[in-house]
Amino acid sequence: MLTGAETTLGGSAARYLSTDDPKKKASIVKKLEQEQVVAVMGGQWGDEGKGKLVDLLGHNYDIIARCAGGSNAGHTVVVEGKKYAFHLMPSGILNENCTCLIGNGVVLHIPTLFRELKNLDDQGIKHEGRIKLSDRAHLVFDFHQEVDGRLEEEAKQVETGDKSIGTTKKGIGPAYSSKMSRIGIRVGDLRFPETLEGKIANIINYYKRIFPDLKVDAKAETDKYVEFGKQIQHMIVDSVDYVNKAYDEGKKIMIEGANATMLDIDFGTWPYVTSSNASIGGAVTGLGIAPNKIDGVIGIVKAYTTRVGAGPFPTEVIEGVGNDLRAKGREYGTTTGRPRRCGWLDVVALKYTHKINNFTTINLTKLDVLSELPELEIGVAYKYKGEILDSYPSNLEILQEVEVVYEKMPGWLCDISNARYFDELPPNCLKYVERIEALSGCNIGWVGVGPGREAMAVRRIE
Repeated sequence: MLTGAETTLGGSAARYLSTDDPKKKASIVKKLEQEQVVAVMGGQWGDEGKGKLVDLLGHNYDIIARCAGGSNAGHTVVVEGKKYAFHLMPSGILNENCTCLIGNGVVLHIPTLFRELKNLDDQGIKHEGRIKLSDRAHLVFDFHQEVDGRLEEEAKQVETGDKSIGTTKKGIGPAYSSKMSRIGIRVGDLRFPETLEGKIANIINYYKRIFPDLKVDAKAETDKYVEFGKQIQHMIVDSVDYVNKAYDEGKKIMIEGANATMLDIDFGTWPYVTSSNASIGGAVTGLGIAPNKIDGVIGIVKAYTTRVGAGPFPTEVIEGVGNDLRAKGREYGTTTGRPRRCGWLDVVALKYTHKINNFTTINLTKLDVLSELPELEIGVAYKYKGEILDSYPSNLEILQEVEVVYEKMPGWLCDISNARYFDELPPNCLKYVERIEALSGCNIGWVGVGPGREAMAVRRIE
């Protein structure tokens, strides 16, 4: 019997228990798809394939809402062989019956938003009236991006060695820093041009005290953003009122996370993290929806592990299998194009993120990438100074020294891309999936068997 516990988010989610009964596992997915509010959260270091599941299930929902992050996030969706890449836009935009909300927890770079809107137009995707922007979302300015790049370069030059984080240099950290310092500018501020110039001058002067040679014309920047405000006025909403009215009307809402729990500002491998809460707490604070209104949490977990940028990665394989996974899985960042670091599945990290998010079920993605490997390894425990650790360590000093305990399993060495149900997977493949369930204490409801929207296997409902 698996060891998962009842979810504590409230609502009907309390019905869900981890189980080893195949019929009950299948019913969990079916029940989850009928719930009113469901959150989709990354269970590793990002790039797990959240966008694909959001796109796949999006037709069931009236609203799909982004709750955190900014244009540093990259979601890729493949439909009928055509690839769509999103950065700010919720992946549900491809489902023309749903409204997409960019919530207050997101930091918004308006030029990037305009580029994505143009891409939608170029691809023939209808979006008029379907995109809403929270008036409480903070803005990312171009000078935030310049500051981001400068801080990364300065960190590389410190005397004690390279201390850079490996950010996307999209200005996300400085924008959240401005928010926390109470000098940031929000989308709603664009509706009041008479006070906007003073606010912009204030934030520019703040950064000029740090970087005296920073060249930004406050008047020109104000004029530009006054015009931006006119162009997006029809999209701006009081998002707290909007999402809660929709809930009261019985509309179905999917909350789309960005980045992932191991990059969460509080729970990730700090300081090598993003600048927002990329776990379930960010769904609440990033939308203004009460926690007991969330009926379930879907964890997105890659069948192996990847990471972009610097920071600890205990199960990383530097060469050999690591290179094979990168090539086979096309592991390059959607936003930056950077090659991702690759390694074996880390169940220690997965159990930790499950503890934080209490996943109702998991979507195990990119299982097909492992199909050519004769033997697989799963990281099942960390040893530090000869002792097995009871919990995921918070300090880099420990993480950098841990020894991973691996469990080996045979591969399946055959194509699984046509499987649409778990019982169509080869025996060794199904054993791998079930072993992950047993080790993590969480049910797996879907497995990704290829890049396309349709390439997903689910448990058969009898």
